[in-house]
Amino acid sequence: MTPPATTPAYRRLSVEERRRQLLDTALSLFAHRAPEDVSLDDVAEAAGVSRPLVYRYFPGGKQQLYEAALGSAAEELQQCFDEPRQGALVPRLARALDRYLTFVDEHDAGFSALLQGGSVVETSRTTAIVDGVRRAAAEHILSHLGVTDPGPRLRMTVRMWITAVEAASLIWLDEDKQPPADELRDWLVEQFVAVLTVTAGRDPQTAALVAALSTDG
Repeated sequence: MTPPATTPAYRRLSVEERRRQLLDTALSLFAHRAPEDVSLDDVAEAAGVSRPLVYRYFPGGKQQLYEAALGSAAEELQQCFDEPRQGALVPRLARALDRYLTFVDEHDAGFSALLQGGSVVETSRTTAIVDGVRRAAAEHILSHLGVTDPGPRLRMTVRMWITAVEAASLIWLDEDKQPPADELRDWLVEQFVAVLTVTAGRDPQTAALVAALSTDG
């Protein structure tokens, strides 16, 4: 007699695991569709749960879920540039970009949703979430440079480069992740050194940094 097939035991998720599941599901949906086109029913169906369960975790509805999903991605992304301030700058920056591009690679949908969030949803909170990632990255870079009081030209140069990194990452996703991540990383590091060099021609503070970089071992 053939024994009956066994059904895998259902594992009840913890509160944190369920919340993480809902956030990941929502972020993926928001990455591919405008937030106004995503309903809580869509999130519940994609996560395999009921609509009331989604409301239990996010009583504020879709806006609260959207902001929480963006905030979750933002927190992880902000850590990418948190590299120990030891050794030469260029290798440190390369390691930070390795983590950044790994995040982009593993969370491509979430990355797209994060960067698009400030423009497709007109609320001060979502705009602040996106801008917070950029400002945190800029502070990390300036700290790597050993600068505590950056002038306007240096600060603008760093923030412009971060914007370029974001744009390159989105294009990289559109281009089926070509060139390879390590090539993109090296290219972005070279661009950073290049834009610093250009700014150095107009700003003594940046010129001193570039001179230090030239002897940085």
